[in-house]
Amino acid sequence: MPSTYQSNLINAPVDKVWAAISNFHDMSWAPNVVSSCESVGDTPGTEVGAKRILNGAFHETLMEVDATGHLMKYSIDDGPAPISPSEVSNYIGEIKLTPVTMQDSTLIEWSSSWDSNEEEAVSFCHNIYVAIMGDLAETMS
Repeated sequence: MPSTYQSNLINAPVDKVWAAISNFHDMSWAPNVVSSCESVGDTPGTEVGAKRILNGAFHETLMEVDATGHLMKYSIDDGPAPISPSEVSNYIGEIKLTPVTMQDSTLIEWSSSWDSNEEEAVSFCHNIYVAIMGDLAETMS
């Protein structure tokens, strides 16, 4: 099962970072990576079952939200190569925020895993998540 793991330190308190990322329908905090975030259906972006389409290509569903634990899980249901349904299945992404209390900052951990016989998605996803977390760090500072 291929997977990725990325982490970054965000120079903002955990509640501020959570407020920025917790709405699944709002990715304005990653303007250099996400050019469009279209909500799909009637489920609010803070509730399990919320759906979105990122950059007109990545179809995702919010699977779990834990506001107290600052955790989100989502699936990628459809997307371009190398994460298309013909190449990967059971794609699950997880975002976890942890307060770094001595610095009033936040550790963000973003991991993903999926079923596939291909490895191309590993570097593809890693590079996207690194860029998104870089945008978040810049937006929060």
